[in-house]
Amino acid sequence: MILTKQYRCVHSSSCQCTKGHLSEDVIFLVFRQLNWNPKLIAALSCVCKWFDDLAKRVLWKEFCKTRALKMMLDLQSCGSHSVDGNWRALGKLLIYCSGCSGGRLFNSIQIPGHFVYRTRFSRTSGKSFLLPHCRTDVLYVSDPCEHLDQGDDGDVGFFRGVFKSFMVSKVRRMLIDRGAQLHPTAVCPYCKAKMWNMLQANMVPLTASCKLD
Repeated sequence: MILTKQYRCVHSSSCQCTKGHLSEDVIFLVFRQLNWNPKLIAALSCVCKWFDDLAKRVLWKEFCKTRALKMMLDLQSCGSHSVDGNWRALGKLLIYCSGCSGGRLFNSIQIPGHFVYRTRFSRTSGKSFLLPHCRTDVLYVSDPCEHLDQGDDGDVGFFRGVFKSFMVSKVRRMLIDRGAQLHPTAVCPYCKAKMWNMLQANMVPLTASCKLD
């Protein structure tokens, strides 16, 4: 028996699960019991387009809400729905350090990406990464993920962060006014958007420089 889809059918013609599978409500209850296990959500997403769509819309959203509820509520408090299509990216941001490849900030080291057990994000810490006249913007920044004894570069720490309403932020307006360039090839390891070069635009404040140093 083929179950009625509750959202929309995104099955491909070769999908084998059109012969019937669990409803969204049942899958929701199963993953709630599993405490929204991110590895299992990722595994489910690989089954077919329908499960991947369900994971993007529902499961990653619930994962983010259980891991960082206050931050998620704040990111959506402006009435923008821009977060809705990026729950998977936000989920990855919470639990994954993207590492570093040589040739950008660090020339001599390569640190592979890896999962982190738990990370605290703070909008207070985020202010230290903003120029003084941009500090009405909201930027959540994680505690550093530390990688010790990296040769000539010494100890290296990676910060992860996310803006609230970046499209209307003062930082974005300043990047445009200063003619900051997008990197020709590099993209965000979480949402795959092209990245601005804030160093080129001279928009890294001294408070962040100390942290980055």
